[in-house]
Amino acid sequence: MQKLREQIEKYVPYNEQEENDKKLMLRYIDTFDDVLTRNNEFGHFTASAWVTNKERTKILMIYHNIYDSWAWTGGHADGESDLLGTALRELKEETGVENVKVLSDGIFSLELGCVDGHFKRGKYVSSHVHLNLTYLFEVDESEALRIRADENSGVRWVPIEEVESASSEKWFAEKIYRKLNEKLKIKFNL
Repeated sequence: MQKLREQIEKYVPYNEQEENDKKLMLRYIDTFDDVLTRNNEFGHFTASAWVTNKERTKILMIYHNIYDSWAWTGGHADGESDLLGTALRELKEETGVENVKVLSDGIFSLELGCVDGHFKRGKYVSSHVHLNLTYLFEVDESEALRIRADENSGVRWVPIEEVESASSEKWFAEKIYRKLNEKLKIKFNL
């Protein structure tokens, strides 16, 4: 847990949202013992993957069953403090890709995401917060894609300029996906 805390402490926020969320994440780690598991029903760590093609013109997205929207890949830490590994595992599980290039082994973005109450595997999950770390990856567009039916009903490459309109989650589209694409363009001078 200490290594994860240090990674977050060293992370340089991109904007006010990240600055505020970083402070809250560190406070959360200092307040709760179980921030890496879903046993903490108020909130817990997750990891997401922002996946670009080689040309940096498209983003790999899934149609998320619970959120009923095109979204990034990702998942719960489930006790694991290596959130880069979590993001990579979830990317492969949710899209079927095998060959993934890590473009930045450090945190690419961080955000707190509110999750509305929902049913998962027949059980109600109350509203809570995901303390999310996002990592940047590259995948060749020729890689075979497949859905993971228990999590998503679609996997596709979305042109970067269409990412926001593809998502029906307004806050994520405008505040997170837009930010991720801005950061991607800055990182690669696009």
